[in-house]
Amino acid sequence: MSKTCGSLVSILLMSVVSLCFSGMAGAASKDSSDSVVITFKDGHQQTFALTDIARIEFKTQSGSIARSTDDVPDIAGRHRFVGKWTVGDGQGHTFIFTLEDSGEARNNVDEGGHGTWSYINGEARVSWNNGWHDEIRKVGSKYQKLAHEPGKSFDDPPNNTGTAEKTNAEPI
Repeated sequence: MSKTCGSLVSILLMSVVSLCFSGMAGAASKDSSDSVVITFKDGHQQTFALTDIARIEFKTQSGSIARSTDDVPDIAGRHRFVGKWTVGDGQGHTFIFTLEDSGEARNNVDEGGHGTWSYINGEARVSWNNGWHDEIRKVGSKYQKLAHEPGKSFDDPPNNTGTAEKTNAEPI
């Protein structure tokens, strides 16, 4: 295989992986937001949980191309947080947070609140119009919500911590 052809194959393979990582690949399961689906030439598909992938390597005649998932931006990324969440305050109260793809956020606390959210360091950080701000982060195989009162930063200890569970399998 010529050097030019080998480079073209490498670029094509990386493009396919990028599509898979960005969630544009076809889904073989109901909740594919935290998985990568490989479709083989014969049409069958195999799904891998992103949490199980440590490294992806493509072997070509001109050499190997390898990427550690530590080197790739969080593969499921921001997409995993878009949707409705049931969150707790650690004291038995639960609320509904809705994180929209546009970066807008809503909740049903009191008369409902509005705010914005961003994906930073692998977690959703929500800043509410009333000054409170929350983070939803993955801890092990579950999610957790941390709340910070007005005047505190995300680096400060939270005022309360509770569970967070996504109530819809796919983003809204």
